[in-house]
Amino acid sequence: MSRTTADSCPGVLRLHEAADGPLARVRVPGGRLTPAQVQALAEAANRLGDGNIELTSRGNVQLRQVRDAGALADLLDSAGLLPSRTHERVRNIIASPLSGRIGPHPDIRPLVSALDARLLASPRLAGLPGRVLFTVDDGRGDVSSLRPDIGIHGLGDDRFALLLAGRDSGVRVSAVQAVETLLAAAHGFLELGTGQWRLQEIEDGAERLTARMGLSPGTERLELPEVAGPPIGWLPQDDGLVTLGAGVRLGSLPARTAEFLAAIERPILLTPWRSLAITDLGEGPAEQVVRVLAPMGLVFDADSPWLRITACAGRPGCAKSHTDIRADVTAAVEAGRTTAPRTTEGDAVPAAAIVTAGRQHWSGCDRHCGRPTGPITEVTAGPGGYRVVSPID
Repeated sequence: MSRTTADSCPGVLRLHEAADGPLARVRVPGGRLTPAQVQALAEAANRLGDGNIELTSRGNVQLRQVRDAGALADLLDSAGLLPSRTHERVRNIIASPLSGRIGPHPDIRPLVSALDARLLASPRLAGLPGRVLFTVDDGRGDVSSLRPDIGIHGLGDDRFALLLAGRDSGVRVSAVQAVETLLAAAHGFLELGTGQWRLQEIEDGAERLTARMGLSPGTERLELPEVAGPPIGWLPQDDGLVTLGAGVRLGSLPARTAEFLAAIERPILLTPWRSLAITDLGEGPAEQVVRVLAPMGLVFDADSPWLRITACAGRPGCAKSHTDIRADVTAAVEAGRTTAPRTTEGDAVPAAAIVTAGRQHWSGCDRHCGRPTGPITEVTAGPGGYRVVSPID
């Protein structure tokens, strides 16, 4: 979609008027939260919102039914979650969640910090559309699959591939050059654009951008992975500690559960798969965390059907939705309707006829808001029931 009107992506200072009340979106670059920041989000959800913290497909969070926008901004500012009132909506940076803790890949956490700091320091880049996505992939291929506007992908030899418009541009840069190159690409996007939301919407955008930047693409091109999934369960770190990957049902984290997470006093990572990771745990504390938080609804089982299903907000949050999507999904999962796929390819069926096998995205209308990338079965509500359409092989 071309940007024919002002950028309306929500933030903390510009709320979205959803059907159930004002909605705030808090950017969390790289998905990294301190325990104090998790506690601040829990307080905001309890005191100023509907009592839940929504995880988004960009590793950010949303708060619904915000009752006092000024108080929310002050609370998040004091927790370090609103470091700039001019750039808050452009800090869309997704990074490999396990980088620097698990695996032989380079630690890209310093690059994420540097990129965010440099974004905030550039007055001009405050003009980026709120939908422009940066990714920093350490080479394991998890976040490059999200097809960023601008990103880097580690090659394992102090080189990174520059990703533009969701694919490998052919340009290679060193770790030292990486942040500067990402920023130059962002400036170039602003120069090339004529109102587009995304680089993908500019005709020949990647080629024109590399030419404008004076870069010479090579002939090598990476085949980026189609789909990555959340890291779930017991994940041994290279330093002998443990990360616990936890799924969050339909991406909605109760504030009470967030308070327990904050009390663990370990860094929390949000992922773009609406899950989270509790890091740097000893084995004993990790076992205790699972015993406490699994009964509260966090998912530590990699085979859980909750990890295969996403959904839009549905009613009452969205006026365009035909039904309460999340209630229907919950009923399907809790009834154990997970044994075999069913597709109707256009015929409407009641919610009770749908099973939840395979990757699915449930939508309350034909806009399919929140749909993940990659092949996925679409379960779409309409006036007469649901249509179930499987991905084309």
